[in-house]
Amino acid sequence: MPATPAGHIVRKMVFPSTRTNMSPTIFITGASSGIGLATARHFQQAGWNVAATMRSPERETSLTGLERVLVTHADVQDNASIVSAVDAAVARFSRIDVLLNNAGYGAYGPLEAVSDAAMERQYDVNVFGLMRTTRAVLPHFRRQRNGLVINVSSMGGRMAFPLGTLYHGTKFAVEGLSEALQYELAPLGARVKIIEPGATRTDFAGRSFDFMNDDALTEYQPLVATFMDVLAPLMTNAVSPDVVASAVFEAATDGSPQFRYAVGADATAILDARRQLDDASFHAMIGGQFGIVPA
Repeated sequence: MPATPAGHIVRKMVFPSTRTNMSPTIFITGASSGIGLATARHFQQAGWNVAATMRSPERETSLTGLERVLVTHADVQDNASIVSAVDAAVARFSRIDVLLNNAGYGAYGPLEAVSDAAMERQYDVNVFGLMRTTRAVLPHFRRQRNGLVINVSSMGGRMAFPLGTLYHGTKFAVEGLSEALQYELAPLGARVKIIEPGATRTDFAGRSFDFMNDDALTEYQPLVATFMDVLAPLMTNAVSPDVVASAVFEAATDGSPQFRYAVGADATAILDARRQLDDASFHAMIGGQFGIVPA
């Protein structure tokens, strides 16, 4: 086994396909579109079993009927549906080897314009839903003495843009809970990894993007306008969800102790700057893109 610089042993993930003729299984939330759908296709084509979960499986057409794919209902805000989906995956494929917590969306806007319901839903989907799903899968990892949790965070889990108090708050939470969880799962033979995409060509700017505003809050409107101007080219230059799916596959199969996987040139550049600059310098760099002068 490889050792870290500190001398600690790193356990390499061993999936059943490396020991028998059984295909390994990945369980994916939010698999109806974007990163989730691309990842389901990627793993299926690589010979994996795929449990592709989504809120409306009856609308799914591209995965249904594919060999080694189970398309089933799960709403990360509904614990009973999560447990049912996990049970269905185990019944179909005998085990779950990798959990991809992908379901999520972005809520943006001035905090003063945000309702309690919007706050609660953002955290319920992006954080509590992820924790519910992980909790439902962990008994299987514990019995197997093996398993991998991959959480889709964002470059926005280690830095923030203006008007993203809700979204970035949830992604910072994903980063923190993932770091904590890795320690408690290590004695069980299971591991945790994080995917940190930058701008990705998904429906994040469409149905997965919830922008809240109140025109009566006039002081914020110049920033709102600038935010939209900055967002458009950012999404135009976004990477394909297939690129993120490839990173998920790498994380699942590379056998390395690597914890974080930044995806996209923007994520790599911004996160490198975040590491190299002090807070004041980094905040000035990001704020400057939005015409914000530090107080």
